[in-house]
Order: sequence, then structure tokens, then C-alpha cells
Amino acid sequence: MIYKITGKQPNTRMCFVCGLKNEFGLKVPFYETESNEIISLFKPSDEHQGYPGRLHGGIASAILDETIGRAINIGKENEIWAVTVEINIKYKKPVPVNEEIKVIGRVINENKRLFHGTGEIILANGETAVTAEGKYLILPIDKIADFDRDYNDWRVVKSASDPYIIEI
Repeated sequence: MIYKITGKQPNTRMCFVCGLKNEFGLKVPFYETESNEIISLFKPSDEHQGYPGRLHGGIASAILDETIGRAINIGKENEIWAVTVEINIKYKKPVPVNEEIKVIGRVINENKRLFHGTGEIILANGETAVTAEGKYLILPIDKIADFDRDYNDWRVVKSASDPYIIEI
């Protein structure tokens, strides 16, 4: 399947998943698609393994959680912030390190207080390795954290390697 990219979401400074200045972080970019899904691209390295040559399950869960949680903002004029209430992960295949994976997230239903989303990690060969379903509580950012956009470098960072399409 081919996904047309319609936008890129912000990264920040120190978030474990998207923080660009976090030396221990994953530095994952997030792309919005015309099908109202988020796709993140990530190439796990040896530092991200649990068993030798395999991505740690907790990191797989973290990427899925962040990707699904961001999907609520697709097509929204104002940013929506939320915290994870529940996430269920199913590990179907091992995720190898040193190969790019694609992580897809979407909202399946929402109301004023909550939204539910699903997502999956897709291996380089197109197989689904991990799936997730989560529930998120919508809150204003000031109820979640003391978040200064400037200090935290909350912004879209364009890159020459940003794709126009992603094939899965």
C-alpha cells in the first residue's frame, strides 16, 4: 500500500520517543497521511535490543503508544493533548534491529474526553510484527506537564530525507 504524506508533526527536545536532543532517545519522526493515519519511521540499533538482534518489547510498546497518541491531531486546527489510560500490545513476530520499521497509528473513535486508537509495527518485508490498541484521556497540556514550547523545541523539523510517500 502507498501512503501519501500530507504533513509532519512536531518533535521536541527530550521526549524519549521524539526528542531530537535526547542522547538516549529514539528521535522518531511522525508523518500524517491522506488516509488519516500517522506513520513513524524508525531503524532500531543494537542499543535498543532486548534479546540479541531483537528490539526490546518495551521500546516497541513506546513507539506504538506515541504513534497512536499522535493520531488524534490529524486534521485538527488546535493541538489535542492526551495521556494513555490503557494500552494492550500483542507481539506476533520479533522485530529485528538494524532494519527500518514502519509504525502506523489511527483513531478508531473519539469523544470530548477519550479516544481509542489502534496501531501496528510493520517489518521491512511487510509483515505485521506488533499490534496495539489504546485508550487515551484528552487533557489540556497544562494539566499534564509544565510545557514551554520554546524551551522544549516543540516544532516541526523538516529534513531532506522526509518522504512524500511511504510504501508498505
